[in-house]
Amino acid sequence: MSNTPTIRRALLSVSDKSGLENFAKGLIAQGIELVSTGGTAKMLSDANLAVRDVADLTGFPEMMDGRLKTLHPKVHGGLLAVRGNADHEASQKEHDIGNIDLLVVNLYPFEETVAKGADLATCIENIDIGGPAMIRAAAKNHQAVTVLVDPADYDTVLAEMKDNAGATTVPFRQKMAQKAYARTAEYDGHISNYLGQIIENDEDKPKGFGTTFTVQYQKAQTMRYGENPHQTAAFYTDINSSGEACVATAKQLQGKELSYNNIGDTDAALECVKQFGEEPTCVIVKHANPCGVASSGSLLESYDRAFSTDPESAFGGIIAFNQKLDGETAKAIVDRQFVEVIIAPEVSTEAIEIVKKKKNVRLLECGNWSAGINDRLDFKKVNGGLLVQDADLALHNDLKVVTDRQPTEKEMEDLLFSWKICKYVKSNAIIYCKDKITVGIGAGQMSRVNSARIAVIKAEMAGLDIKGSVVASDAFFPFSDGLITSIEAGATAVIQPGGSMRDNEVIDAANEAGIAMVMTGMRHFRH
Repeated sequence: MSNTPTIRRALLSVSDKSGLENFAKGLIAQGIELVSTGGTAKMLSDANLAVRDVADLTGFPEMMDGRLKTLHPKVHGGLLAVRGNADHEASQKEHDIGNIDLLVVNLYPFEETVAKGADLATCIENIDIGGPAMIRAAAKNHQAVTVLVDPADYDTVLAEMKDNAGATTVPFRQKMAQKAYARTAEYDGHISNYLGQIIENDEDKPKGFGTTFTVQYQKAQTMRYGENPHQTAAFYTDINSSGEACVATAKQLQGKELSYNNIGDTDAALECVKQFGEEPTCVIVKHANPCGVASSGSLLESYDRAFSTDPESAFGGIIAFNQKLDGETAKAIVDRQFVEVIIAPEVSTEAIEIVKKKKNVRLLECGNWSAGINDRLDFKKVNGGLLVQDADLALHNDLKVVTDRQPTEKEMEDLLFSWKICKYVKSNAIIYCKDKITVGIGAGQMSRVNSARIAVIKAEMAGLDIKGSVVASDAFFPFSDGLITSIEAGATAVIQPGGSMRDNEVIDAANEAGIAMVMTGMRHFRH
């Protein structure tokens, strides 16, 4: 039972009117007086619901194109008055200020107005002033006042009131107050970012990065520990996500709770496999690096080939597919190896039943994704700062063959296949591919030539032949030694960004060996 008196008066002032009519009916059914503003009051009145206009409450009409309507002591006094405080109650009595027990507000659609590309004046006009002021007042006084900023909570508060004789509980009001402050913080952050971009670029349209940068994420999961057991951790998701298929929005069908490292590795695997269109493709990731990638005619064959690249590293890895996971492929995985996570856009009923045999395996369904580039940002935290950049979503600029020999059609197919993988291998990255299968991957080395050597060693350990393969390098070869290592291992074609002072030396080495070289004009460092 609540220690707060029954809710008697509610003030409703919303931009998003979805669900409002039914909610207002629910409030009236519990004997609550409704006070409202402008368009909200008109909507309720048109629905034949009893509603008191805020102008009647304050004694002042709405004015200045609606900019001034709730900024009044009879509104804020009703929200801020401390119940049971004799001085506050005396002021209320002297100035005829009644309590407002429930505040329902959502804000002018500033974010939506900006997203539509409106001009500066229109965006500024859609900055809400009275709404945030009321929200903050009600949230501050949440010991007595309930504040709602999300239509999704309408049914919840009606149920809460029904269970508590027309009142709400302190924990519920605390939760709603936190949500309210999160919303005003998010709202102000969008305004600050928008104006910061305009100021930075000295134009009326925002672009690039502004003078300040504010983001807000919502906690989705408290974790047992972080990257290591002595570190505490949580997973936060982007509340403004576009809904793109990703690890943050994936549905977990079974298995243990995802760990900190699971989430990072699953993201790497899924984002890599999303590069490969409709051809059945499998990506296996270990410690944030792809250790095997293959495209083929079926999901099972793609998995078999990806696994063959590096069976040792695949143990305890993350497996991502770009097609619906079928029972045959699921059976091959659970019969063959220990796996931490399997993720696919869809999972068949048969596959779900098969994976259940390994109850700890985390099985995720992320939904299908559409082709094309979606704008988004990448962040990297450093001590005392935050690095922000556009996500690396492009693939290459104009492809240019710079050697005497042109790549064959098959080599070009493999070159583009390997180039897609480059983006997801830690730099310095070297990837050998043949027949749309990775046969050797060298990652995260301090020198490019060592990545080339390690990729060859890993291929030999897996019993794979690099002869006749192509090789991709995520950045230019600073010297010809890395290329020569690849040539000596048997590579017949190479793809790299170019741009080195020694490009001519590298091209000469390729011509001397009779291999083809394609330059992309775009590097893909991944640190």
